[in-house]
Amino acid sequence: MLTFIVKRLVSGILLLVLVTSGTFFLAHTAVGDPTAGLLGNSATPAQQAALRAQIGYDRPLLAQFWDWLTHAATGDFGTSWRNFQPVGEQIALRVPVTLSVVVAATLLAAILGVLVGVVCGLRPGGVVDRVLKLASVVLFALPGFWVSLVLVTWFAIQLQWFPAVGYVSPDQSVVGWLRSIALPSISLSLGAIVMIAEQLRNGFLQVANQDFVRTLRARGLSSRRVTTHVLRNASPSALTVLALMFVGLLGGAVVVEIVFNLPGIGSLTQSASQIGDIPVLLGLTAVTVVFVVIVNFLLDLVLGWVNPKVRDR
Repeated sequence: MLTFIVKRLVSGILLLVLVTSGTFFLAHTAVGDPTAGLLGNSATPAQQAALRAQIGYDRPLLAQFWDWLTHAATGDFGTSWRNFQPVGEQIALRVPVTLSVVVAATLLAAILGVLVGVVCGLRPGGVVDRVLKLASVVLFALPGFWVSLVLVTWFAIQLQWFPAVGYVSPDQSVVGWLRSIALPSISLSLGAIVMIAEQLRNGFLQVANQDFVRTLRARGLSSRRVTTHVLRNASPSALTVLALMFVGLLGGAVVVEIVFNLPGIGSLTQSASQIGDIPVLLGLTAVTVVFVVIVNFLLDLVLGWVNPKVRDR
């Protein structure tokens, strides 16, 4: 187990360095001179030169990269080029908002996806199974922002069950916090529910036809115990999809946060991209990769617990 943890940590660090390095050079290539976006079209050449010197953009690119990398290794992502506030502090204020929505959406997807997947696996071709197939076509054909707007129109404007926009911190009101993240979480989770349910259904049907399942039934085990064995053997693929969906939901949070006016890392990414605020983009990339590494590490632990063969490998 110790060797496994060390290998995962080393691979996670390498992934973090590679992704942030690629983002650094790609961002500098795409943005070019950021002073025009930061100061506006009315800025004079002298003002642009002064800003380049202030943010260190007049230095060689490799020197800028090494300076950022050495500081980022200590948790210092520098200062924003837009407001000259520490990047780490800005991200820390917005991460709880995004994580609230993404974690809630992941939980919804896991619970409902497993329930629907098991029902479809037990009764293939039934009503729930046919609804699942229809939902998979409809949800993947519809844009995510359109689904979000429909939810706002129905449940926020017409029924007034939830607020249409805004975010309430759990420190202020737990009920208000749950109401503020309800619609964004539902909007994010719909596609994930369908994907997890389909993956679990297919795995369930595949495992249910194997010889050891027929042996369990022949030994007189109850249907509930047989279903438990089948579900345990079919769950690894669904767990993998769930982990991938968590990472995907982090990216999908950009659209949802814009529609629901949430002050999360998605809206921060959009604003930083528009003006070429590279330090903020790099900090967001590093934080996102850390989340990916943690999720993959936890996934490996859960898979090892569910399937001993994975643990042996």
